[in-house]
Amino acid sequence: MEKGIAIITGADGGMGQEITLALAKDGFQIIMACKEPEKARPVCERIKRESGNEQIEGRGIDLSSLSSVYTFAQKILAEGRPVSRLMNNAGVLTTDIRPTIDGLETIVCVNYVGPYLLTRLLLPLMHEGTRIVNTVSCTYAIGKIESDFFTKGKNGRFNRISVYGNTKLALLLFTRELAKRVKEKGITVNASDPGIVSTNMITMNAWFDPLTDILFRPFIKTPLQGAATAIHLALSEDVNGKSGCCYANCKEKKLSEHILNHPAQSKLWDDTEALLRSHNLLDKKNIQGTVGTY
Repeated sequence: MEKGIAIITGADGGMGQEITLALAKDGFQIIMACKEPEKARPVCERIKRESGNEQIEGRGIDLSSLSSVYTFAQKILAEGRPVSRLMNNAGVLTTDIRPTIDGLETIVCVNYVGPYLLTRLLLPLMHEGTRIVNTVSCTYAIGKIESDFFTKGKNGRFNRISVYGNTKLALLLFTRELAKRVKEKGITVNASDPGIVSTNMITMNAWFDPLTDILFRPFIKTPLQGAATAIHLALSEDVNGKSGCCYANCKEKKLSEHILNHPAQSKLWDDTEALLRSHNLLDKKNIQGTVGTY
């Protein structure tokens, strides 16, 4: 029996490669969703060799461009193959505020709005047993959803760590809200907190980063260790039926009451829906009845 498609964003990155390899070994048809698929080709070929799975392909997607996300999703929708796993793994941390062509802050678009749009568009291809895994971060604990979230990441002066935390909170709230809305369809949605992982994201050319790098890099996780929780959520039978949860170190985290009953959760969903409809990227008529009522 075919397992269907597994889509991994940022599949050519450190954790992305480990997630892709694990799902390829498990027999999924893999779509590596990468910003630069040509550069990812050697990674794709290596994973084919190591997994023995030839059903792996790279496709281009720029999560900072809503039109790119839309085009990527529309091609998959036209093909009509069932989506069994969606791993929203890609993320970015910039040093300064960078507006996208759509007028959004880049970290917000790549880490939250882009994955939100991709997930929403692909829902009609999902089925009972489909698993969606969103990569968050422990920084969600310091996150806030403020009035300037979409355009500036936060109210007031730009701070990359604060904005990053805000996007990871938004992705966690999306995880929990979507889990409620697709529950009756048998689709599960969970968040993976990889911890602090040794990737290029740690060094961002700020004056303090070299010292931070020297002090902390020996104590942080390898990409394989960081990817372990996402792989667990994608493949383990232990999480069958679990949804709306956040996991770290392959175990469910106890979320605070503030997160469990976050006042911004429902409004954030509504605001994101309105934003995407204003760009003509979601048609409300076409989403009723596909997977519950949104």
